[in-house]
Amino acid sequence: MTGLGEREAALPRAPLPRLERSCRLFLDWCAPLLSPDELARTRDAVGAFLAGDGPLLQSELERYDADERNASWLDEFWRDRYLGRRDPIAVNANFFFRFRSEAGHDAGQLQRAAGLLRRAVDLRLRIDRDELPRSATPTSERQLRHLFCTMRIPGVERDTVRTQYTGGAGPSAARHVLVFFRGHLFALDVLDEAGVPYAEAALRTALARITAAVGSPAAHPVGALTTGPRAQWATDREALRATGNDAALEWVQTAMCGLALESEQPADAQAIDHALLAGSGRDRWFDLATTFVVFPDGTAGLNSEHCLLDGMTILTLIEDLAAPRRLPAAAEGAPAVRPVAFRLDDDLRARVDRALADFEVLGDRTALRRVPIDGLSRDAAKSLGCSPDAFFQIALQLAQVRARGGVGATYESIATRGWRNGRTEAMRVVTPQLVAFTRAMTEDADDARRIAAFDAAAEAHAARVRACRRGDAPEQHLWELDRIRVRRGAQLGIRDQPALFGSPGWQRMRDDALSTSAAVTEAVDSWGFGATGASCIGVAYALAPEHGFVCLSTPAPVAGPLSRLAAELQRAVTEITTLLRGRR
Repeated sequence: MTGLGEREAALPRAPLPRLERSCRLFLDWCAPLLSPDELARTRDAVGAFLAGDGPLLQSELERYDADERNASWLDEFWRDRYLGRRDPIAVNANFFFRFRSEAGHDAGQLQRAAGLLRRAVDLRLRIDRDELPRSATPTSERQLRHLFCTMRIPGVERDTVRTQYTGGAGPSAARHVLVFFRGHLFALDVLDEAGVPYAEAALRTALARITAAVGSPAAHPVGALTTGPRAQWATDREALRATGNDAALEWVQTAMCGLALESEQPADAQAIDHALLAGSGRDRWFDLATTFVVFPDGTAGLNSEHCLLDGMTILTLIEDLAAPRRLPAAAEGAPAVRPVAFRLDDDLRARVDRALADFEVLGDRTALRRVPIDGLSRDAAKSLGCSPDAFFQIALQLAQVRARGGVGATYESIATRGWRNGRTEAMRVVTPQLVAFTRAMTEDADDARRIAAFDAAAEAHAARVRACRRGDAPEQHLWELDRIRVRRGAQLGIRDQPALFGSPGWQRMRDDALSTSAAVTEAVDSWGFGATGASCIGVAYALAPEHGFVCLSTPAPVAGPLSRLAAELQRAVTEITTLLRGRR
């Protein structure tokens, strides 16, 4: 076992919540969203669950957690949550980051791309050799191993993941990355046969050979098939294999990462963000864990597949790429470049055409907008005596009340990497104290009452964040109990879904009006993800010491509320700042 594996095993296991505790917290969390009648019906459903199937499902989860072969009671939950989804992962699940513009932006496309590859290879080798600096606080580092040489594989019922460390195996022997240009695919070696990285200049020359070798765009770019619903892509992949494409698929599936060289320059920053999230579908393989994207003017970013990676791990990669570092000596010679060609018959060509047409509709239906917010930053919030995250979430909810007519279910991901295999906890932002603050701001209340209401809302938010970090949260626990029923209900004698999961509280709490996630970094100019529902607004936000921004996304048919929310968020930040500065 490597040092990284030993450190992971030494982390404490995530505590398995008690059933009664999760049920009580669930009622507390959903109550601000419900009418008295809806809350009463939800309370009855919870009581029936505690008196009925709940204890049996809990005992099954306790049995799973007691098995030392499982690192966490959440292991199967995460596989279900990400690998079990059947909709397209492009736009709906993958997320993007746009790198800070001053970090090499003026280098030009091929130079920027070669520099990113050279530094990414260096990071991969340091991860494999367990040479990264240690965090002062023991933290799960497991995801670092999945930054490279990791590929999601579609399945009809559930996907799988191919990773270099699966089953205790060591680092991958693969030495290439997958390069996309105008719909064509190439395997580019970034390591020589001895495992030594090629020099940046040699990689740039190889990329120039690739772009010079490509004439017209590929008529049927196979990567477009990865944009479809997962069961459809699984069927398409089997059709590829049946037509003699196993060797080509192997080149794709063993790549260290992807590199997309965009042939057209988007009109503005917003269009660049949309291209990083979606693109045309012609120059992506959305199942790759990490795909760098570089535009003609040198602007760069990446698209990440979510099943084994969370945003904090991707930020580790991005900040490492931007950090000044003297790289070790490079290999001599020229890297090998191999076209990755697929054999397509009429049926497969028709499948690619269908995937491209469907993905164009999905992309067109996604509205994305990055909004800088004056007065929003870590330092500004702290100067007001408030947690930056609480300040933002309270302002966001006030903006939602004004833009959409009321509070709504709001998800926030909270990192839980202090546990073995730790990922995130699902926090629900709306508390009674937050509702009281929005009322104070929209009614005729004096400043003293508003300040007191804000302080109460901020403390309630911080307390809930602390609870989530220590694993004291209900949603994922109850959700996993229902997933056990789906997987093993027949064996357990549980035929029907418990009423709790059809109750007003469960349905309302999980029907996201806002889905939010934070990135604490100065290494990016933008980042974001697609909305999680037909009327949901995705809210990716970044709070740097001196500035902050949000990137909002929503289905285009409901883009009107997105614009109103952006305007009201700026108004809310300004009003709250003025309010708190007036403390006596």
